[in-house]
Amino acid sequence: MAKAGKENAIRMIHRSMDLGVTFFDSAHKYHNGLSDEYYGAALDTARRQKVLLMSKAHLRDAASAMKQLEETLRRMNTDYLDLWQCHEVSRMDEVETIFGPGGSLEAFVKAKKQGKVRHIGFTGHHDPDVHLALLGGYDGWETVQHPVNLVDPHYLSFVKNVLPKVDSAGLGKIAMKTNAMGPILDNHIASIEECLRFAMAQQSDTIVSGVETVEQLEHNVSVIKHMKPLTSREVKGLLRRTGGGAVGPDIEPYKRKDA
Repeated sequence: MAKAGKENAIRMIHRSMDLGVTFFDSAHKYHNGLSDEYYGAALDTARRQKVLLMSKAHLRDAASAMKQLEETLRRMNTDYLDLWQCHEVSRMDEVETIFGPGGSLEAFVKAKKQGKVRHIGFTGHHDPDVHLALLGGYDGWETVQHPVNLVDPHYLSFVKNVLPKVDSAGLGKIAMKTNAMGPILDNHIASIEECLRFAMAQQSDTIVSGVETVEQLEHNVSVIKHMKPLTSREVKGLLRRTGGGAVGPDIEPYKRKDA
């Protein structure tokens, strides 16, 4: 959203709200902080009260994570986040640091107690075992974000290995990379419509769907609003089709390559 500049980002945020979108994604490091800043410019007091605003911190020690939160709040021109997530956790040594003395988990817990964030969670797309370690190491997470797409089930699958545990724990399920950041469409594996319908068929609570134009935004929202739910037979058929071609890092380059 921030790629095309501030004016375009603000226009898309406002148009999103007109279309009924209420959940907005950002992160401290997106576009060197401009993503957070553009939300701050777009969401006046009245609009801020109508949305759920998420951002994330990618530094793993408590002091640095808290500094990132303070910077995000200033950039977004808000006193609180509805959701703050530990961003893009990829390796087991990061998990150890997050949970260790002085690790960023301390900042997340403290920020929630202080009322600076309403809910806390974590994200990642590299290795489902890392997600499972984060889930097992702390019972205070409230949301989990990970890839949900038509190729994921064939290699280091978050849909198969993580999503059921998130669901059984009663946590918020946030789907991302429904098009694997482009390769699913670029390689003619599936259409955007199929990608979005598959993600919703996994009972995701919300989808983080990246768009660069108002036209893409309007198309994606229209698909969600008017789609027919996939049957289990249709899901199986799509997975048979996608499993017959390239899978793994060739299509999902963000995943661990030595599985």
